[in-house]
Amino acid sequence: MNVPDNLSFSRALVALFKNVVFKESDPEHWEVILAQKYKIEDYVSKIGLTLMVDEMDGYGYLKQRSYGEGEAEIPRLVPRHALSYPVSLLFVLLRKQLLEFDSTTGDRRLIVTRQQLAERMRLFLKDTTNEAKMVADIDKHIDRIENMGFLRRLRGSDDSFEVQRILRSFVNAEWLHNVNEQLDLYRVYAGGETGKGEEKE
Repeated sequence: MNVPDNLSFSRALVALFKNVVFKESDPEHWEVILAQKYKIEDYVSKIGLTLMVDEMDGYGYLKQRSYGEGEAEIPRLVPRHALSYPVSLLFVLLRKQLLEFDSTTGDRRLIVTRQQLAERMRLFLKDTTNEAKMVADIDKHIDRIENMGFLRRLRGSDDSFEVQRILRSFVNAEWLHNVNEQLDLYRVYAGGETGKGEEKE
């Protein structure tokens, strides 16, 4: 059954308000976003949002627009969330791994496993005698990143994920420039100091 254009537009718009839309997993909404990009941009601009589309990597999402000095601001629709130390750590590790992957291979898909992520995170987490709790906590952090749309579980697998390239948009150039400094701070935290999570949109 053919879906009316206005209904397709509404469904695609609702999908964007709920989460990131990926070309691979949601091709119908993706096609509508490309075809009606300017209409969507005009619609969301009225409530202080900007449509971000990366056609090469195949994803689109809504972002709170930036305001210049002296501009009247619309109240934020997309809230800021302070990420916990382990989640912000995982963001940095994944972004660093994606950068290394892109610079050394010609592949498009970076696949990681729970075990690989856990081993990387352990280097920056405080030692604990409760091994089972640490493993469970790391699993929760990985699941949080997956639910945020930065990891996509491979079909038929509970332990393998594809790193979504939208991560490059959220971990910006400033974060990337300071990656090594961030990781040094995390090593200090693992040694007993107090760390702080990063604020992301």
